[in-house]
Amino acid sequence: MTAILEPDAGQLNIVQTMLHGSVAFKTVAELDAHIAASPHEFAVVIGPSVDVDAAMSFAKWARVHRPDLGVILLRRTIDHEVLTTALRSGMREVVEANDLAGITTAVHRARSVASEIAKALEIESQAAASSAMAQAKADVAAAQAAADVPQGTVLTVFSTKGGVGKSLIAVNTAMALSDAGQRVCLIDLDVNSGDVAIMLQLTPPRTINDLVAFNGMIDEGAIESILTRHSDRLAIVAAPVRLDSPDHATAVDIGKMIDTLKIMFDFVVVDTSGVFDDNALTALDRTDTIILVATLDIPALKGLKLATGTLDLLNFPRDTWKFVLNRADGRVGLTTDEFESTLGLKADISLVSSREVLSAVNRGEALVRAYPSHPNSKAITAFARAFIRADDRDAAGTKSSGSRLRLRRG
Repeated sequence: MTAILEPDAGQLNIVQTMLHGSVAFKTVAELDAHIAASPHEFAVVIGPSVDVDAAMSFAKWARVHRPDLGVILLRRTIDHEVLTTALRSGMREVVEANDLAGITTAVHRARSVASEIAKALEIESQAAASSAMAQAKADVAAAQAAADVPQGTVLTVFSTKGGVGKSLIAVNTAMALSDAGQRVCLIDLDVNSGDVAIMLQLTPPRTINDLVAFNGMIDEGAIESILTRHSDRLAIVAAPVRLDSPDHATAVDIGKMIDTLKIMFDFVVVDTSGVFDDNALTALDRTDTIILVATLDIPALKGLKLATGTLDLLNFPRDTWKFVLNRADGRVGLTTDEFESTLGLKADISLVSSREVLSAVNRGEALVRAYPSHPNSKAITAFARAFIRADDRDAAGTKSSGSRLRLRRG
């Protein structure tokens, strides 16, 4: 079908006689409404009585929004200026108003061009749809592949009170897991005074701050280059050995590191600094189990009470917490029952005071290795092996940290 725009009735009658089945409009507004409602319209003939500016404006619109629509301009006389201006605006053809055969031929050409353009658009649309479907399938496959990659378990050891044995628990839990045949990485996130390397008698050539050199491109190769190996199954990411280091790993770097380590190791044990800083929160966000540590004294009780309150406010579920009570045999006027009652947590393991603990630390050995028959060693070993059994149960489905949606309050 062809649309004609011509306000002069006499001229309109002449053109419409030549174009059987055409529809006529006297205003641009009427023509616009018709084109909007007729997506298959292929030609518009603009009569000689239509203002040239209005004709050019419509042609420019059609060139952008309806490239398949052939706009044919009729003028009583055609000179070089009219022809040049018309074609620049997007007119398909310019024909003299009294050239009736030329008008008919121009409309036929517009129909042919519109048909070819429609075919090209359909092919392009089909190709785009096919490409989109292929991309969607690729995305699904990539997501499934990522989901199928085994994910290590993250254990984060935390306490807001220093001197309670937090690093002792982190080191010995990691060692007990490695001795049980697990691949373990121990991260020292206490960037100001971490002593994990000292407790294992290691001299790390690179530390966590060396992550900065990778400019955010933290993959398995980058991680491998900063690891310090204790054995085939135990590696550490050491804390900085200098406080005046010019570069410091960001929380984003640390998050990427932990995500990558989960692919490389069965367990990732994180020893934190004891404050809710960005580094600790980054680790906690990726943690399967939070191991809280305290000693049997009022300052430690106060510190852990504040810590548990903060964890509650941040919406870390209590079923992901474990509680280790260190030096639980101390006769300091505070009983274990009183401590647990005030805290609202039952201790998962209780450790006793012992000179062997300090002896092992001073020798740079893990207690579970130096004194495997010690009651504390047996307790920590059993504690660690419970995570292996839990991990085996989770292997049949989605790991808890991967399936949990935690929203922080406030």
